[in-house]
Amino acid sequence: MTELVGTCLACKKDIYCLDGFLNGVLTNEKEIYCFNCYENTKNDEKNPQN
Repeated sequence: MTELVGTCLACKKDIYCLDGFLNGVLTNEKEIYCFNCYENTKNDEKNPQN
């Protein structure tokens, strides 16, 4: 079963729930990111000079 959950906050890609598993990342602030954008934002926080 595939259900649309929302869109990535950064790239606006659709994020789905696939058979009970979220195909993305939900942050503590209730923001949804696709895996690629979440990794990019996480790396930006660790290395703000890049």
